[in-house]
Amino acid sequence: MKKIVIAGGTGFLGKVLIQYFKERVAQIVVLSRKEMPPSKNVRYLVWDGKNQGEWSQALENTDVLINLAGKSVDCRYNQKNKDLILSSRIDSTRALGRAVQACTNPPKVWLNSSTATIYRHSLQTRMDETNGEIGNGFSENVAKEWERVFFSFKLNHTRQVALRTSIVLGKSGGAFIPLKWLTTLGLGGKQGTGTQKVSWIHEQDFVRSIDFVIKNEKINGVINVVSPSPTNNKTLQQTLRKRVGALFGIPLSVGLLELGAKIMRTETELILKSRNVVPKKLLDHGYDFVYPSLDDAIQELLM
Repeated sequence: MKKIVIAGGTGFLGKVLIQYFKERVAQIVVLSRKEMPPSKNVRYLVWDGKNQGEWSQALENTDVLINLAGKSVDCRYNQKNKDLILSSRIDSTRALGRAVQACTNPPKVWLNSSTATIYRHSLQTRMDETNGEIGNGFSENVAKEWERVFFSFKLNHTRQVALRTSIVLGKSGGAFIPLKWLTTLGLGGKQGTGTQKVSWIHEQDFVRSIDFVIKNEKINGVINVVSPSPTNNKTLQQTLRKRVGALFGIPLSVGLLELGAKIMRTETELILKSRNVVPKKLLDHGYDFVYPSLDDAIQELLM
C-alpha cells in the first residue's frame, strides 16, 4: 500500500493505527479538526468533518480510507450531547462519501467505524454478523443510522466495510487505563450484577484485524472487530485484580455507579449493557488472534 487516509485519526484508535501502519505504507494522511505538524511520512490536513474542502483531494489515488470520526460517547447523554454524537458520525460519513464519489481514482477500500453496541443487550445469545439481533435505544439507533448513511453510497470502485468494534484494550488510551487505576485503588469489584457480558479486543488484534480486512478483498459489508472470547464483568474485574496484585475489590452497585457516572460526566450504559458479540466473519476468513485470552491480553498490557 502506498497511501492511507485516516479521518478522525488523532484519538486513541487513530494513534494505534498510525503507529502500526507508518512502517508499512509510504504515506499516511490524517484528517483532523486542528492543525498539526507532520511527522516523517504522516501529514495532517484540517477538515471540519462536515463540508468539502481541500482535504477532499487527498482521497485521490488512495489505497485505504478509514473513518474514525465522531464525538466520544464517554459523556452524559443530555440532548446536546446526543445530537453531537449522532451528527458528528453522520456528517463525517456523508462528507467522505461525497468526496469519494467525486474522485477520479477513488480509494480501493473504505472502512467506516461502527460499534458492537448495535446489538441488543444479551446475557446468553452470542451476536454475530449473520444472526445477531439489532437492538433499540439511543446508542443502537445511532449505530443503525451511521451504517445506513455509510451503505447509502453505492460505490462501484470502492469496497465498503463497517467496523462493529468492541472495547479496545490498549496501553496508552481507551478503557483499560481507568479500569487499571480503579482496580489498583481497590475499586475493582464487580459492577452491578457482574453478569453483563463484555466484548473486548487487544489493541494489537484491533490493528492486525484492520490490516487483515484491508488485504482480504472478499470481506465487505459489516464485520465484528472483537475477540472470540467475550467475558463477563465479574471475570474481567477478577482478572484485573489478579494481574495488578490488588488484594481486594469493592463491588459497586447500580446506585453507586449512577452516582459516579454523574460525577464523572458519563453514562452507566458503558458498563452495564451486556455486549455478547463474536467475530464470526474474521474467524471464517482465517484471522488468527494474537490475544484470544483475556488473561494473556491483560498480562501483556501491564508489561
